[in-house]
Amino acid sequence: MSSKQNTVLVTGANGYLASWIVKKLLIEGHTVHATVRDIHNKEKINHLLEYEKKYKGNIKFFSSDLLEKNSFDEAMRNCSIIFHTASPFRLEIKNPIKELINPALEGTKNVFRSADKIDAVKKIVLTSSVAAMYTDASECKNLINNEITELIWNKTASINYQPYSYSKTLAEKEAWNLYKKQSKWELVVINPSLVLGPFPNATQTTSESINLLKQIGDGTFKIGVPKMPIGVVDVRDVADAHYEAAFNKNASGRYITSAYNTSFLEISKLLYSEFGDSFPIPKRPLPKWLVFLIGPLLNKALTRKYISNNFNQDFKANNNKIQKELGINFRPFKQTLVESFQSLIDQKII
Repeated sequence: MSSKQNTVLVTGANGYLASWIVKKLLIEGHTVHATVRDIHNKEKINHLLEYEKKYKGNIKFFSSDLLEKNSFDEAMRNCSIIFHTASPFRLEIKNPIKELINPALEGTKNVFRSADKIDAVKKIVLTSSVAAMYTDASECKNLINNEITELIWNKTASINYQPYSYSKTLAEKEAWNLYKKQSKWELVVINPSLVLGPFPNATQTTSESINLLKQIGDGTFKIGVPKMPIGVVDVRDVADAHYEAAFNKNASGRYITSAYNTSFLEISKLLYSEFGDSFPIPKRPLPKWLVFLIGPLLNKALTRKYISNNFNQDFKANNNKIQKELGINFRPFKQTLVESFQSLIDQKII
């Protein structure tokens, strides 16, 4: 598929990742149909309007709701490619069905059903997650080479245990089911790990990615940070991955988009080396007994079961496929972390 002067749709266009996807598309000269909840909330879309002024592409906004049928029909007209990024990413929740599962699952259904009705649509690029592949790092021990690959599906998350992972699994499986029922559009899925990197808009600080860095820098973990494993990838690399998934003729299937297998402790130590003189960034690990004690107080998602299955474990994701087929070269780990934290400082979040 040619990347020249396409009209494309980006759902949840003012989100953290979606903003970088929109920026990339505008730089390349595409016309972007951008769906947001409220087109009149200028505070949340001004950064996208600034992109349009700087770059050669054009942008048009549409109000859409993930839970409303036909909500994406108008925005999708004349669009050849759909980037479906809109889906909640929250770990502390009260009602997992209402806050996570329904928006992720029903939103996917509504976007894909609209695509079935719009003749122009040729490809959908879906933002999923490595969370659709695993719940706990301890699961890696039972996998070939102790690593997750695109062949792996999450079988352990549920409504009551890590419902975010469960929502991503349900939504991606439904996407593939809907894809198999038609023959007019292709589907490519991007599965990122924890996305970090600069954020262009202060209103995006509700992102769980940003909350993690904020807690490391604001003294929440000043007595130490748990040695919990995580994969990390730069938001700009994830945006590039979406772009390549849309326009690279070799793109197909799922793509693990995770640059580095690391841990919260390693993240904290690196940030301490750069910013430790100015911020109460921890450099020591918390012992397991203390993580058991205070973890649930810091974040309700840090249950004792989750801590047991992840503390001092190793997480490993195989990213060979995306490097080989889409040519993605990941930014250095240090650059991602330093520019993420500096972004928080610049926005006066910490």
